[in-house]
Amino acid sequence: MNLANDGAMFSAIYDWDYVLWEVRLKLLAAGFFSYLGVFLLAHWLSSWISANYRALSAKQKIFWNMDITRGLFAVQSCGAGLWALLIDPVFQADQVYAQQKWSWFHCLIAAGYFLFENVVVHVSVIVFRIFDVFEVVHHLFAFCGLLGLIINIKSGHYLPLMGLLLEMNNPSYCISCILARIGCAHTLFWKANQWVYIHLLHCRMVLIYHMWWVCISHWNDVVENLGLPYFIVFFMGLSTLTLILNPYWIYKSTQRLFGPIDRKFPNTAVKNASCENLNSETFQKKRI
Repeated sequence: MNLANDGAMFSAIYDWDYVLWEVRLKLLAAGFFSYLGVFLLAHWLSSWISANYRALSAKQKIFWNMDITRGLFAVQSCGAGLWALLIDPVFQADQVYAQQKWSWFHCLIAAGYFLFENVVVHVSVIVFRIFDVFEVVHHLFAFCGLLGLIINIKSGHYLPLMGLLLEMNNPSYCISCILARIGCAHTLFWKANQWVYIHLLHCRMVLIYHMWWVCISHWNDVVENLGLPYFIVFFMGLSTLTLILNPYWIYKSTQRLFGPIDRKFPNTAVKNASCENLNSETFQKKRI
């Protein structure tokens, strides 16, 4: 293996002129259609492999495939976020203004993913007539935050990359939901995975506090760099996540671990196994 050639190949992947609108929109579209492809591939493979999947309703199949798509997106997001947090010397030196070609690439692909996810969420609201305000607010803020980065090409990438790292709990979330739908919510593996999921939600809180620390330590620079409209969106999203969304998800996930789960995740009837959204359910879910 030639490490020099491998490094050159990866550099070439990120070697775009990100100042051009055409480039940014192409990568946004690439992210959208790439994860649409993952969604469709998950449907095809699940239909081929799993009899339990074939027995699910259309609504549950949508949620199943989105859970798999979220889990795979989280792998990309965590890789980019951890690299910026722990390794990249440019972001270690400057957490406000720094940009890298690789960070541009990942942020634009992520923006395409969140556009895809918002489309799925809103189509599901129309088709299945179920509105989950927590899910809608969460995905809307995520997309708007990255959209601001696309519009304001001078904004730094460290905070958006930390936002991508917040996806760290989604692989465990994906496993938990799928196990629940196939009737395995009482197994030791499901409970162990739920422990991991809860732990990662707590890790998210630590990372959120780090993002607040960066903002407060460089308040004027962050406002100037992001621009006031983008900063307001970012501030509202981070505040909502800190005060409402993440604490609520921790509470519900912990309650589900120690409380009775048969009502939502029966392991005797696959058709009733439900994990429509382990993150945000019942509290604000209502029929239109």
